[in-house]
Amino acid sequence: MVNQVKLEYEREGDKFLFVSLEEENQMMLEEINGYWDTEELKYPFGRGINFLIDIKNIQPVIDRLRKQKHPLFREPSVSKYKSNYTTFIQKEFLVQDPDGYLLRFSQEMED
Repeated sequence: MVNQVKLEYEREGDKFLFVSLEEENQMMLEEINGYWDTEELKYPFGRGINFLIDIKNIQPVIDRLRKQKHPLFREPSVSKYKSNYTTFIQKEFLVQDPDGYLLRFSQEMED
């Protein structure tokens, strides 16, 4: 199954979830609870951060977001990134979560 989100476990009392996407992408999500606060939190919480989530096919994620009428922060595009002597080509898009964090979904492309 492509793009299958799996709830690994949750702790409802702590408002905590541990989810995975295509097994290699794992994320723990927790509402503000006073345990991890380093400073006063002000919206949008995710200023200056974007999380890269590499998956096999980004289109089903885009389709689900559009079906839910959730706006994309940046429309899908193809980007080339150079690292040393290697060029990486990725189709990617960004979406902003309700707390203001940017999630960048990316799929590797052939040259």
